Amino acid sequence: MSYPLPLQQLAENVANHPNKPYLHQPFNQVWRTLTWADVDDQARRIASALLAQGLEPGDRVGILAKNSAEWFIVDFAIMMAGLVSVPIYSTAGVSTIQHVLSHSEAKAIFVGKLDDTSAAQEALPDDLLTITFPYPTIEGAKATYNDWLENYAPLSDVHQPDGEDTVTIVYTSGSTGLPKGVVLTFNNVASSAYCSAHIHPRKDDDACMSYLPLAHITERCVVELMTLYAPIEVFFVESLDTFIADVHHAQPTVFISVPRLWTKFQAQILAKMPDEKLQRLLKIPIVGRLVARKIRKGLGLGRAKMFGSGSAPISPGILEWYSRIGINISEGWGMTETAGLSCGNNPFDPTRLGTIGVPQDCVEMKLSDEGEVLIRGEAIFKEYYKNPKATEEAFVDGWFRTGDRAKVDNTGTWSIIGRVKEQFKTAKGKYVAPVPIESLLARNPDIEQICVLGSGRKQPLAIAVLNEQVRDRSSDTHERLLNTLNEVNSELESHQRLDHIVVSDEVWSIENDMLTPTLKIKRNKLEERYGDYLLRPLSEPVVWEKELA
Repeated sequence: MSYPLPLQQLAENVANHPNKPYLHQPFNQVWRTLTWADVDDQARRIASALLAQGLEPGDRVGILAKNSAEWFIVDFAIMMAGLVSVPIYSTAGVSTIQHVLSHSEAKAIFVGKLDDTSAAQEALPDDLLTITFPYPTIEGAKATYNDWLENYAPLSDVHQPDGEDTVTIVYTSGSTGLPKGVVLTFNNVASSAYCSAHIHPRKDDDACMSYLPLAHITERCVVELMTLYAPIEVFFVESLDTFIADVHHAQPTVFISVPRLWTKFQAQILAKMPDEKLQRLLKIPIVGRLVARKIRKGLGLGRAKMFGSGSAPISPGILEWYSRIGINISEGWGMTETAGLSCGNNPFDPTRLGTIGVPQDCVEMKLSDEGEVLIRGEAIFKEYYKNPKATEEAFVDGWFRTGDRAKVDNTGTWSIIGRVKEQFKTAKGKYVAPVPIESLLARNPDIEQICVLGSGRKQPLAIAVLNEQVRDRSSDTHERLLNTLNEVNSELESHQRLDHIVVSDEVWSIENDMLTPTLKIKRNKLEERYGDYLLRPLSEPVVWEKELA
């Protein structure tokens, strides 16, 4: 199928409803609204300014910023000028920023909202054309976004790309090694965004939030570019402190999150009402509906009808828990190399809870003899930038080797088991896949983060980070964890059974290098951090790290 390209869709939306609100940006708790015509005008001015600096077609331009209306607009402007965008995570350290800019040979970079500007301030070369967004950010930039809006006329002759032209180079947020540059074409992102837009019928008053990193291809295709194909309103978040208030203001009808945040939302609800009491109330016909509605409204999701989760596996138990309060979360799966969402429980089907559903129309999927997911189609990336060896190794007979292990049932429903390289061998010579065990453990709402380790041990063990409300050791929490350990072990083969849960005294984060920018755990880093517990004998089935010193 031939998919309309993003700039065609932008032009169509501007022509059809120029004065319809599109982007809503908060600053100092004051909301600014941009219409489709506003966005088009600003993008054309920024495109004109870029070309006036001497940039040529195909030149790379970086974007280092948290989500904002300007992020969307600059992305469109880069396309209009015939340039290639290179997004960088706002949490990236000095070495990552330097690597991405050097490897991509970026000629300019836009810098916007950052929680910490020190890495950017140190990493950006003095001779790199730097343009800052109108928010508190780095100092010493050569130009500002607002100055360019004032000083340049809108570009009249917008670049008309071919579908096979490169639109962006997205550097993977892998847990090991330097990030690779994934080259995506206009056809790649168009097919992904188009299919995402047509999962559900849209209404004129639909709205979504953009707060997950735009440097990640899923937020880019499933939110930013999707809105070109299903023109709904987008609300941005000002800060972590204003998140709940911003969601309440937006009243989104579409809400996509990641497992860690869904777990946090659940913990916040249970901190106000014990789960036992909540489940009793939910079983009372009229009362249950009122309680569920009140919870959704309290989260700011009273209007929401489509919910999603991605980036990492989410426990089926959490999905079932949310379904009972009327929040039916569709789990999705995809990769940078597949331009975002490739498979999902869409439209939502309760019989598919705990699976990633079925493939999108823009891809085909199959399993190799070893159980690895192979995928091909319009959404599959062109190449790894400047890395022909890695590109060649990534494909077999035209199929991309994802590195994910999965199973598929007779209805065509897919379930991810884990990464091919995540399996470890115990001292007994048995292989263990950690992800399914982690999903079972995550049914305990006390557990916020979980990782199963066990290379070289007789039996695997789990490292757990508890949610904030129960981090202080108590006999009740200890007993619940012990019950979880016993319940999970009863569902496992003998070689998979855990002999211990170790409660970590450190929360895993991007800042301490235990999580990737997309909040996936870095298993190699966790093995380094907790490796001592793989070797030493532990006295109790459930132990607290602070008591092991």
